[in-house]
Amino acid sequence: MTAVTPSPAAIEPVLRCSVIVPVFEHWDRVPALLSCLAAQTIGTESFELLLIDNGSSGVPDASSLPPFARLLHCAEAGSYAARNVGIAQARAPVLAFTDADCEPEPDWLARALACLAERDAETLLAGAIAVTPRDPRAPNRWERYDMVMGLRQRHFVRRGYAATANLLVARALAQRLGGFDAARYSGGDADFCRRALLAGSSLHYCEGVVVRHPARDDWRQLAGKVRRIKGGQLRAGGMRRRAWYVFRSFVPPLWLWSYILRSRGLTVGQRLQVCGVQALLWLVEMAEALRLLAGGAPRRS
Repeated sequence: MTAVTPSPAAIEPVLRCSVIVPVFEHWDRVPALLSCLAAQTIGTESFELLLIDNGSSGVPDASSLPPFARLLHCAEAGSYAARNVGIAQARAPVLAFTDADCEPEPDWLARALACLAERDAETLLAGAIAVTPRDPRAPNRWERYDMVMGLRQRHFVRRGYAATANLLVARALAQRLGGFDAARYSGGDADFCRRALLAGSSLHYCEGVVVRHPARDDWRQLAGKVRRIKGGQLRAGGMRRRAWYVFRSFVPPLWLWSYILRSRGLTVGQRLQVCGVQALLWLVEMAEALRLLAGGAPRRS
């Protein structure tokens, strides 16, 4: 009997997941991400990593990346435009979105794929995002604020959306939705999830699917995030929604202060400190809203 030699396609490992990560000027953070992905318990032969550069001033040579990673480029500014490039180039049936500065736990993909397998193909899966300071024993005021008020994924899911720092979706569903709104610099993840829910999908939160995200540790980073979010709120969506965000920009954030004061694990002094940071950020929010209303362009960072 003549032996049959399998074709290369027949012996090529089946990709279960495409991890999509936009990168803009944060290539110094990527090595830590690569190390975390190399340690994934499902094995690197089971997934691919698509790193989409979004106009960084310095980009590593593709040959320096591990075999499971591919380097792509997106000339259009904005992380959501870059993610759309990843969606178009992905080869696996499941897409996993995270950020260049995130560090997934070793069982991130294994737990996520197992959780998705228990649900239908129309399910969006949101995992936990652990915001961590440089020194857990002594976070500064900016880090402490971000730890309390940063990426509250469980809270987001209750409101019908999830952050792309830890979001998984079937590739077919993402393509059917037309990907993300590439014109946005902020809020594209919420828009994507809400469009999916309107189309009949469901959004599920899985606590055990974890990535770590560094806490923003200085004022510039926190203020920049507020300005970027305000641009997404006031320059996208319907007129009624924009008007609501304009109104909310000038209302004292009493509910946020209340949430901070009720937060566990903080001393009274720390709660007041975080409230003070929130007050300063409210001033930034109002100033940015006025700038945008005067015709200013949304900020990318």
